[in-house]
Amino acid sequence: MTRYRWAAILMIIHGGLMELGPCLAIVPVLASGMGAGQISRYFQFIVPYFQDNLILLMAMSGVFGVVRIIGAIGILRNRLWRLALAVINCVVTMVLMIFVLPAGIADAVLACTALVLLLTAYFGKRPLPQT
Repeated sequence: MTRYRWAAILMIIHGGLMELGPCLAIVPVLASGMGAGQISRYFQFIVPYFQDNLILLMAMSGVFGVVRIIGAIGILRNRLWRLALAVINCVVTMVLMIFVLPAGIADAVLACTALVLLLTAYFGKRPLPQT
């Protein structure tokens, strides 16, 4: 398989499990009558703002998941603009992952691996330009 395909598979796994999963979990959590205070007992983040707004964080996770999956499907369909979208998504994830520890560790592994695969597939073995 090509590096693009592997990166797209990683991005689909990342977007589906780690991003869309928490977003879809909002429905049963709210249906069970649990409040944000009760949910935050089970999930700990290092930033108090995220801890206090866990439901909103779960909703935003869905947005990231959809954008990540759109980028991955575009890569599988060989669309250059979606390669740019995927690279931007991976870089933004690298910036934000430090704020959502411990889940950010899995984000780091998946996003950084996908980013390396995307960049090495695009640039290949081209040397740096001589100055």
